[in-house]
Amino acid sequence: MRCWLAVAALFLISVHAACAGQVRGVPQIVDADTVYIGQTKIRFNGIDAPETDQVCLDAAGKTWTCGIEARERLRTFSKDREWSCELTGTDIYRRSLGSCTVGGENVSRWLVQNGWALAFRRYSTEYVANEDLAREHQRGLWSGAFIAPWDWRHRSNLTVIMGALTVPTMAQRALISNSTANPAPPSGNCLIKGNLSSAPQCIYHVPGGRFYDRLNMQPSSSHRWFCTEAEAQAAGCRKSKL
Repeated sequence: MRCWLAVAALFLISVHAACAGQVRGVPQIVDADTVYIGQTKIRFNGIDAPETDQVCLDAAGKTWTCGIEARERLRTFSKDREWSCELTGTDIYRRSLGSCTVGGENVSRWLVQNGWALAFRRYSTEYVANEDLAREHQRGLWSGAFIAPWDWRHRSNLTVIMGALTVPTMAQRALISNSTANPAPPSGNCLIKGNLSSAPQCIYHVPGGRFYDRLNMQPSSSHRWFCTEAEAQAAGCRKSKL
């Protein structure tokens, strides 16, 4: 038994090591914390950025598509420049985990310091100081009110609302009701339907597919709009066969 456990441990270590290394290239940006470089899908270590279907409140209390904005800000920052990413392993979704730099600047630090992502304190405290700076200066998400990305994925009427130094009393009602009452896609270009409740793997449907019109997108934690097939695949979904 001990020999088997030792062999298993060595196997896991070798797999983890095989996933480590460095990749370079111009990324395809899926969302503000996930990119592709070539065939390698990379999830940034230590941060969590808003989902592309996520909405937030601005300083005036109006809703805005903060997840899409965060992704577009990262694309503008990247400017088609080559990135260098140090990979440290994989997560449960088989994405490579890593830290990336472009032009000598740490991408994750730039995102958090400008308010487009949060320090994922459950796994790392590396970017906490950068998050504190973004909050102090009310940058990005911190300019108004929002739900932490890890809570957005399982939101309910009990979800905690985050924000600048003060959070409007109506923030929770505005964010929760907005995300559950409007079945339209968050953007005119985000037309791919994702069914996360499909077993054993979530399935996405593109316009024109056999089951596209049949999938009711009444908002729930099991339905999600995607802007690109790469984004759907990065979320762990596969394309419908029909």
